[in-house]
Amino acid sequence: MITPNDQLFRAARSDFATCEAIIKSNSKSFYLAFSQLPFPKNQSVYAIYAFCRLADDAIDQAQSLEELNQLTTELEKFRHQQAVDKPLWRALNVVFKTYPIESKYFLDMLTGQRLDYNFVQPDSNRQLLDYAYYVASSVGLLLLPILSKKFEQLQLPAKQLGQAMQLTNILRDIGEDFENGRIYLPKSAMRAHGVTETMLAHHQITPNFIALWEELAQQAEQLYDDSLGMIADLDLDSQAAVLSALLVYREILSEVRRHGYDVFSTRQHVSRKRKLELLRQAGIN
Repeated sequence: MITPNDQLFRAARSDFATCEAIIKSNSKSFYLAFSQLPFPKNQSVYAIYAFCRLADDAIDQAQSLEELNQLTTELEKFRHQQAVDKPLWRALNVVFKTYPIESKYFLDMLTGQRLDYNFVQPDSNRQLLDYAYYVASSVGLLLLPILSKKFEQLQLPAKQLGQAMQLTNILRDIGEDFENGRIYLPKSAMRAHGVTETMLAHHQITPNFIALWEELAQQAEQLYDDSLGMIADLDLDSQAAVLSALLVYREILSEVRRHGYDVFSTRQHVSRKRKLELLRQAGIN
C-alpha cells in the first residue's frame, strides 16, 4: 500500500503552492475537480500539471523550441537524480518519492509538444489518436499511480480518457487552431465529408462540416464511455474527482452543439453553474 509521507509534502509546501497557482490560473475545470482530492494527492496532481503546462506554453505561447529544450534538459537531470533547484522539480522530487510514476510519460508528453512545433496535419484518424496519446494520454498515465493502487491494470482506459479529452479540445478549438496555422482534423475525414480549408477559413458551418464534427465527437464520446469503467477501480478518494473531470470535459461537446456548432467566433465553455451541477452528479458538493 502506498503511504504518502505527509511531512515531505508539508516541508515543500511553498513549492507545491507555486504549482497550485499554475493550475488554478490556467485550468479552472481541472482545478475545480482535482482540488477536491485529499492531501497530498491534490498537491501531486498540481506538480504534474505544472510541468505539462510549462511544456505546453513553451510551444503554444512562446513558440520557443529553446524553452522546450531547456525543460527537456532539466527533466533528464531529474531522471538521473541530479538536483534542479526550482520549485517545480523540488515538488516533483517529493511526488516521485511517494508514488511509482514512470518518468517516460513526461518524455512522451514532450514528444507531443514537438509534434505541435513541427506541425503537420494528420492524414488519418490513427495519426490523430497517436497525437492525442502524446499530448494528453501521457498526462493521464502520469497521474494514474496517484489516483489508483491498481494503476497497472488501468492504462488502457486512462489512455482512452486522455484521447477523448484531446479530441474534445480539438473540436472546440477548430477556429482558433486554424488561425494559428493548424488543422487537426484528419485529411482523410475532411475529404470524405467534402470539407475544405477554404470552408474553414470562411467559418462555414455547413451540413458537411457538422457531419465531420459529429463523426469525431461521437468517437470522443465512445472513448469517454470506454474509459468510464475504470472509475470503480480508482481509489475511493479519487473517484469523484476523475468522474467530475470526465463529465465536465464531455459537456463541452454538448455546449458546442447547443451553440449551433460555432467553433469559430467564440470558444465554447461549460458555465460555472453547469460545472457545479456536474460536480454534484459526480458526488462532489
